[in-house]
Amino acid sequence: MRIAITGSTGLIGTALVRSLRTDGHEVVRLVRRAPAAAGEVRWDPRRQELDPAGLAGCEAVVHLAGAGVGDHRWTAAYKQEIRDSRVLGTRTLAAALTAMDIPPRVFVSGSAIGYYGDTGDLRTDESAPAGHGFLPEVCTAWEDAARPVRDAGIRTVFARTGLVVARSGGAWGRLFPVFRLGLGGRFGDGSQYWSFISLTDHIAALRHLLDADDLTGPVNLTAPEPVTNREATAVMGRVLNRPTLCTVPAPVLRAALGEFAGDVLGSQRVVPQRLLDSGFVFRHPRIIDAIRAA
Repeated sequence: MRIAITGSTGLIGTALVRSLRTDGHEVVRLVRRAPAAAGEVRWDPRRQELDPAGLAGCEAVVHLAGAGVGDHRWTAAYKQEIRDSRVLGTRTLAAALTAMDIPPRVFVSGSAIGYYGDTGDLRTDESAPAGHGFLPEVCTAWEDAARPVRDAGIRTVFARTGLVVARSGGAWGRLFPVFRLGLGGRFGDGSQYWSFISLTDHIAALRHLLDADDLTGPVNLTAPEPVTNREATAVMGRVLNRPTLCTVPAPVLRAALGEFAGDVLGSQRVVPQRLLDSGFVFRHPRIIDAIRAA
């Protein structure tokens, strides 16, 4: 299969490209610079430029590009970057896909469980409405930007991703070095739920979405049993054989992270109901499995 991917140099994109190529698939990488290798196609999501000819022959498109939510303090300018990098990129792809003579059969567009906002200890599946706040607004606009693709009859899936447990990259990539030094601990009181997924399961789930012809709309990419921050902290200490006595008080997080601290301290007990109903089997369903794998 010929598959186009945006965000192919990120944590998830790199792993997905490797997985697909290992199994003999042809990958077209959309890049924002001049192409430097075979299989690269230039696009400019900010200017909404992408020649549909570059996607010719692609049976699937996976859209993973977007500015990192936790990479910088949330200034007004960076919040706009977070939003634009997702919405403008999706609009650019939508315009190109709907202009193709032979469009792909499936479009898997990244999204996030930030769509639901703070759900407390309520088990939340894909039937839940959007929450309130910056991230729910971004996720809603992000998914809405793909409406022309869906309206054109292309199977469209929104991969609402949780916290990816990986050795490097993403939130957990920042946590591992701190915990290895024995400086790890809970955030706030630690009662907030974290909906995680191992990198291995995330890549397998994305490939499942490409192949599952009956899946459309939102699909949560999280492990079946979310854990509290306190529980995740304890498992990190046990796996790494390090103390976890440090605590980052909520006021310190707010001082360091600004508005983003509200999401770090927020609780999301999100479950992958549609993924499970479709027959997907997790290799790392428990937090200890995911952390050991990473």
